[in-house]
Amino acid sequence: MGLDFELADGQTPLTEEEKDGLLISSITTHGELDEFEQLNIEKAIQWSLSRKFKKDEILTEAFIKLVHKKMYAEVWAWAGEFRRTNKNIGVDMHQVPIQLRLLLDDCEYWIEKGIYPPDEIAVRFKHRIVSIHCFSNGNGRHSRMMGDLIIEKIFERPVFTWGATISLKQDGGARREYLAAVKSADKNDFKPLMEFARK
Repeated sequence: MGLDFELADGQTPLTEEEKDGLLISSITTHGELDEFEQLNIEKAIQWSLSRKFKKDEILTEAFIKLVHKKMYAEVWAWAGEFRRTNKNIGVDMHQVPIQLRLLLDDCEYWIEKGIYPPDEIAVRFKHRIVSIHCFSNGNGRHSRMMGDLIIEKIFERPVFTWGATISLKQDGGARREYLAAVKSADKNDFKPLMEFARK
């Protein structure tokens, strides 16, 4: 397979076995991969917009996997499956289901008890699920879509802009701002990430 390209800061490298899961053999560059993934993601967004989901449905392992599958199933054979390798980010691969269960339980509690405002609940969920790093690839975009689903379907508020039209895939000011906001959230300061989410 010819998939061998530079990764932007914050992107996760794939193993050779994971690269072998690419379903479109004509892809050889990062740009081509991004293009096919984006087309698949746009279909997943349309799918999510056309349905109503309840909190009890969204906050499940099955739904987390389904969203990833909807986003990447036309590009990656392993879409919707938890990763089977350890990465440069995230919990140990064996801890993924356990840590996700804890996050889902915590999120239920935040909502039921009104621990944080709606935007903060969705952003905290996004931050924590990406730090668990459930999947081999696409965790950042998946986490943002989950944040959007939580804010829109559970709280009936507008989806986040996540920096609007700027690409978070490319190195640049917006990506640096986003990664700096994520690093602040790592230190339990969620204000920059919440501001970026509505930028």
